[in-house]
Amino acid sequence: MYLVGGAHPLKSTAAAIVQRLSLAREKLVTDAEVFQEILHRYVSINRPEAIQPAFDALSQLVVEIFPVDMNTVHDARALVLGYSGLSAREAIHIAVMRRNAIPRLFSFDAGYDIVPGINRISTL
Repeated sequence: MYLVGGAHPLKSTAAAIVQRLSLAREKLVTDAEVFQEILHRYVSINRPEAIQPAFDALSQLVVEIFPVDMNTVHDARALVLGYSGLSAREAIHIAVMRRNAIPRLFSFDAGYDIVPGINRISTL
């Protein structure tokens, strides 16, 4: 959201990190839940006109969008039951990562740090 959203203190850092990863020819991927987060945010602040541009920007950054299916949701359930303090959203993303052998993610959310084996990129 920092990358595609409005002004925010983390927006320039997010852009710089994505630029660094792109220049390093990193394969950038995401999952369908990120698009749901965009929908949720812009509907909640009554800005439906921002949905399509945000979808377009994210779609152009990534080379693959992973689905969230019931197996992923079951894995996320096990994660939230196993790690106190992990949010449902974080658990979904980690479940997708595990199912697709993705070793690291770009996020400013420190909740990911409680799960062993997750390498979180959050700084330049």
